[in-house]
Amino acid sequence: MIQSNNVVYVGMSADILHAGHLSLLKQAADLGRVVVGLLTDEAISTYKQIPLMSFTERFEVISSLANVGEVIPQHSLDYTDNLRRIKPNFVVHGDDWTDGVQKDTRDEVINVLSEWGGILKEFPYTKGISSSELRERLLSRSNPSFNRVSSLQALLNTKDYLRFIDVHSGLSGVIIENASSVRDGNPVSFDGMWSSSLVDSTIRARPDNESVDVSTRLNGLQQVLDVTTKPIIFDGDTGGKIEHFVPNLRSLERNGVSAVIIEDKVGLKRNSLFGNEVPQSLDDPHAFGEKIAAGVQAKRNQDFMVIARIESLIVDMGLDDALRRAEIYLDAGADGIMIHSRKKEPQEVFAFAREFNKWQTGKPLVLVPTIFNNVREEELHEHGARILIHANHILRASYPAMLRTVESILKNGRTADITPELMSISEILNFVPGSE
Repeated sequence: MIQSNNVVYVGMSADILHAGHLSLLKQAADLGRVVVGLLTDEAISTYKQIPLMSFTERFEVISSLANVGEVIPQHSLDYTDNLRRIKPNFVVHGDDWTDGVQKDTRDEVINVLSEWGGILKEFPYTKGISSSELRERLLSRSNPSFNRVSSLQALLNTKDYLRFIDVHSGLSGVIIENASSVRDGNPVSFDGMWSSSLVDSTIRARPDNESVDVSTRLNGLQQVLDVTTKPIIFDGDTGGKIEHFVPNLRSLERNGVSAVIIEDKVGLKRNSLFGNEVPQSLDDPHAFGEKIAAGVQAKRNQDFMVIARIESLIVDMGLDDALRRAEIYLDAGADGIMIHSRKKEPQEVFAFAREFNKWQTGKPLVLVPTIFNNVREEELHEHGARILIHANHILRASYPAMLRTVESILKNGRTADITPELMSISEILNFVPGSE
């Protein structure tokens, strides 16, 4: 017989409340008094997209349900702190967490409950109901482009720092959208995608000198926008003339891009990592500030971000010049600052970050650790980075794989030798929904 003084703990995000949630709470209430551990916005964003409703809104909804006795915040996917504090007799969960990103969490719940004889009760997952599918249905019936533009700012308001990686096709976009791993016991995934001019030029076998225009790049990016939902930051090179930058910015915003980053160089664009090995000239900072101001003025959605990329360290003009430019660009309305470096050690970037952090502008600092890649993300964040961009690694991974494949076929006169390294036919047919 169920004891009325039993405490039953249920961890939930409850962003979109559906019949599956209500069924689970009813079954929990049959075991005793229900305490819901409501995941905070930050906790949810570690393994899902940021919630549509704020924690306060979700708290009010769940608190009003008849089968819920109390609602308390759960600050991470880890149940440990809450469980040890209230020592429930039961933890109730659906049976959909026996594998995937929550498997380790489940194992830890079982271990902690064993300390006082608590029991994990798992009920069958409600078939045919998915919060993710309901979310997509809701967004598709509103304004998906507007919501997607705003998603970057929303993530910045929720998470300590964001990680982005280069995208160049719908296929790479789907990989990024769904990729996940576990680091130090916590689930990790990419927060968004970086549309790089270097990558877009290279996949077209063109030089990285703005020879591929924004319209062409945006047409290619549409393939990514059609099959993904995460925010996209667009590499706008120098932005071109103000008269061209403004309409290009509006096109990006209209299509759902969340931010554009433009760099303060003039003349024929050369890749920054060449440094002074090739002629590179910086724009007058006040003239570049006018371009920033024009972009900020032109945007329709105030969540769209115009981020200034400073090249002072690339051309050896030093820290003082970089900081002077940052002040001018922020005064012009820049929504963030990216500082770039081609040094293998991060000292000059960290020196810039220390001074930038003293200003307490609330604007994010963006770093691209392509060269100083021995520094972990956590350390970059400790020095003030809010957005980290892994700028061209998917492209660089794909080239060697393609080269090995064609060379193997040429060498052996068959595909059997390279087949173990390839995605199987069944995997590729099942990778994209609707292929069957």
